[in-house]
Amino acid sequence: TICESTIMNNKTLKPGWRLVKFGDVVRLSKARSQDPLADGIERYVGLEHLEPGDLRIRRWGSVAEGVTFTSVFQPGQVLFGKRRAYQRKVAVADFSGVCSGDIYVLETKDAQVLLPELLPFVCQTDAFFDHAVGTSAGSLSPRTNWTSLASYEFLLPPPEEQENIAFLLASSDEYIYQIQSTRSSLGNLERSAIQSILGNEGDWKMTTMKSIVKRIEAGKSPKASSLPAEPNEFGVLKVSAVGSQGYCPDENKALLDSDDFVVDATVQPGDFLVTRANAQPQGVARTCIVESTPSNLMLSDKTWRLNLEGDAPPKRFVLAWTKLPKFRSYIEALCSGTEAKNISQEKFLSGPMVVLSEKQQFDVDQLLRQTDLTRKALEERERVSAAMKRALLKKSLGEN
Repeated sequence: TICESTIMNNKTLKPGWRLVKFGDVVRLSKARSQDPLADGIERYVGLEHLEPGDLRIRRWGSVAEGVTFTSVFQPGQVLFGKRRAYQRKVAVADFSGVCSGDIYVLETKDAQVLLPELLPFVCQTDAFFDHAVGTSAGSLSPRTNWTSLASYEFLLPPPEEQENIAFLLASSDEYIYQIQSTRSSLGNLERSAIQSILGNEGDWKMTTMKSIVKRIEAGKSPKASSLPAEPNEFGVLKVSAVGSQGYCPDENKALLDSDDFVVDATVQPGDFLVTRANAQPQGVARTCIVESTPSNLMLSDKTWRLNLEGDAPPKRFVLAWTKLPKFRSYIEALCSGTEAKNISQEKFLSGPMVVLSEKQQFDVDQLLRQTDLTRKALEERERVSAAMKRALLKKSLGEN
């Protein structure tokens, strides 16, 4: 909390700026829907759908599938995760829906006092998160409350400066988003280039996945909470941890008994993971390579770790191959189950695998080297851009 007298004594209060309480300029929305589906609401958002540091809502659930959430949000309102605030989950809605009770729906009281476009960035400052975390209560699942958030004090720029600050921060955020989109597109381009290297499918020499897989390791599914593991807790991966965009370590559940943690099943950087089961066929045998991960997570029995043979193609090629139509059509035709679809290890290992010629192996190696260099350059650019945004947040919103 910033002390106004200290600010005045240090002469850091700029002309036109003033110290305000969050609750004096921000309103907590209390809009509710007891029957979202009947009210024409199609989507819901849970904490698991919000990504730390990302103001966009990229994932959601369907109300038609069944949901007990009643808090309504509208486009332009800010969603703030009040549970485990250290995860820094803040987003701006660009559609209407209902959200979890662990998410506050916020809006400015008066757009002439606090520009709505500036509100999400106020909620992204280190000072705001420090306040939210510092006022959270509860050991297993700490939550902050509205009264505590409303007492947060921050320096509010005059209206004419708010527009410039919001524009700069939004531009910075958009630049980071474009980098992330480019990284995502890189995977698609890589697969297209590999398809081109392989040439006409009729000329492919085929074998099976069994020829390149030395061993499949499956985890266990111990009793676990519905909540993610804290950094000092043991957790088990949910099947959604192997996401469409790669590895998502936040998709885990805290173990109820730490003695159930299987050390040999610990997820490690470099692991090649495969989903054994999923609600939809498209999610069965979904693959990813773990770039980085906390050391307190283990595999569940719905997620496999592949250990490849020493003479197998590069992991990134195998990853790309498992996302190509030839492999996907095999998996989706054979996965079985009523409520959840799954595939056996035997069927997975019988899946198609292309045999590369010497020239194709050379071309693939060259391609992967180039894409890895590009990927690392993009990751570094994103890291630098994110650091610049944090610095801009601190300077422009008057943090000490």
